[in-house]
Amino acid sequence: MTDAYVLATARSPRGKASSNGALAGITPLALVEQVMNALVERAGVTPESVDQVILGCASQAGEQGGNIARTAVLDAGWPPGVPGMTVNRFCSSGLDAIAIGAGMIRSGEADVVLAGGVESVSRVPLFADGGPLWTDPSVVARIGSVHMGIAADTIATELGYTREELDAYGVRTQQLAAAAWKDGRFDASLVPIADDAGEVVLAHDEHVRPGTTAEALAALAPAFAELGATGQDGLVLRHLRELDMIRHLHTRGTSPSMADGAGLVLLGSAAAAERLGLAPRALVKGSVSAGSDPVRMLLSGQDATARVLDRFGLAPSDVDVMEFAEAFAALCVKIQRELGFPEEVFNPNGGTIAMGHGFGATGAILLTGCVDELDRRQGRYGVVAISGAAGSGTAMLVERVA
Repeated sequence: MTDAYVLATARSPRGKASSNGALAGITPLALVEQVMNALVERAGVTPESVDQVILGCASQAGEQGGNIARTAVLDAGWPPGVPGMTVNRFCSSGLDAIAIGAGMIRSGEADVVLAGGVESVSRVPLFADGGPLWTDPSVVARIGSVHMGIAADTIATELGYTREELDAYGVRTQQLAAAAWKDGRFDASLVPIADDAGEVVLAHDEHVRPGTTAEALAALAPAFAELGATGQDGLVLRHLRELDMIRHLHTRGTSPSMADGAGLVLLGSAAAAERLGLAPRALVKGSVSAGSDPVRMLLSGQDATARVLDRFGLAPSDVDVMEFAEAFAALCVKIQRELGFPEEVFNPNGGTIAMGHGFGATGAILLTGCVDELDRRQGRYGVVAISGAAGSGTAMLVERVA
């Protein structure tokens, strides 16, 4: 079996997912094309050398519909012989795209794969695909497909977390993100995004709020209490009869901020790296996808993390960088306490609560940050993990190539 390596990485800054966001005027197609072209140019390779383009995208509708990966290949002027495929596993779509690409290389079906993801939430809103998971009341009732924020509050309620504990995590991620940006830790892989006139419209993660304090977060109202009152709380309580109420503890300061963004990695075999004149940066050791109860929904990223470490005989103490998508503060507190990742390795440069969650793009953005941070620390093992809708989750283990 052929090993699959990360050869190069690139990602856009994350823009606020609103009509006033810096990337709202950039189509998802243009967004991912800028990152695609920047990555191959920086790596010094030609599009002709890429055997496959695989993109994750969670809302495949409108401007993100019709296989955006293949459309991007053609619209960017790449050779029509380069195939493109779009995948969807909700929030872990970009990470799963990378896992699929690595699997193709291991099996010998491809030698060089460009994989990652894109999401423009400002232009293609969450739930825009109108799937039955969101819109069919009978399906929602049968499987308990509650809103992600309700699921997070449910987990916090079950585990007895306090508002103060969650707010403390929210402060932590903002402070770490602000420090990382000030220190230039994202510069190596960042691709500033420009408009049609070539003017840069965004060169930093737009959500970061330096100076965030516990006092400021304590003043925020619960984000999902009103949604719970519309019937979502009742749905949870019908499925989880051991609970008598849901405590709504998460706020916009302890929830992932929705974002526009794109991230990509260039994957290749050792032979491809030599042919292209590239030094492999990290070995993709393997990945695990997991499922969990849709009512609690967000537990699978932790389960997948435990399983991928077990597969390779590793403990959390062996990991030098752990990038866990911050799908609400309760999930971060839970995985730290239950798996025991050292504080200094867990989301050391902040996470999606502070910098934004671009759904399909998040996996690639986190992996890019993980590999860059492993290089900075001269570490060995890194893990990227994400929980998503309907109880899905994926984790990937990489090993830096010294």
